[in-house]
Amino acid sequence: MTPKDGLQAAYVRGARGRRMRPVLIPGNLVHARLRSRTEDQLARAGIELSHSRGPLLSEPLPAAAIEWVTALTATALPEAQPYDRLYAALDALLALVEAAPSALGWAGSLVRYELLLLAELGFGLDLDRCAVSGSNGNLVAVSPRSGRAVSAAEAEPYSDKLLVLPSFLQVGGNSTWPEIEQGLQLTGHFLHRDILTGRSAALIAARSRLTDRLLRAGGLI
Repeated sequence: MTPKDGLQAAYVRGARGRRMRPVLIPGNLVHARLRSRTEDQLARAGIELSHSRGPLLSEPLPAAAIEWVTALTATALPEAQPYDRLYAALDALLALVEAAPSALGWAGSLVRYELLLLAELGFGLDLDRCAVSGSNGNLVAVSPRSGRAVSAAEAEPYSDKLLVLPSFLQVGGNSTWPEIEQGLQLTGHFLHRDILTGRSAALIAARSRLTDRLLRAGGLI
């Protein structure tokens, strides 16, 4: 993934070899020089490692997070279209996974990244105003059909049918483990419905592994 030209496919000579294998792993930052004779030809890429996150792959939670967000990004986005906000958000998320002392320090940002990806692909949620009253106060739930927020008063009769809207997605700040679980359920519903379909459905297993590990880390299962 590139900051200005989106996803770029390329052939890397010796990609499976001993020298290149540790370079071409999810989450690494690389400098890539792409060349092709024609616009229709698959480019050949010369790759140099800029920053390795390989050591994180030996840690179950960071490894699952990196596997999930990179696979989701590579599968969901169309090629050669710029998504500069997603690039910046993914770069920041991976840096946070690397630097935070525990998963609680980055799990909320992962939920925010999933929300951003949904929005960038045209499936954004409307979390600013109540779908029924138009009010922007005391929003506590989201309609699983429309993706619009619902205030506490309007949500009460339908609480068993609505998704919980955790407060950190509205007001920012740190998130608790229960809020992270709520956030994962919220984004997971719309990812499964709108993104993880067809060939992309194979990614559901990667997200399930990550979700299970996060909830176990938070003592929720």
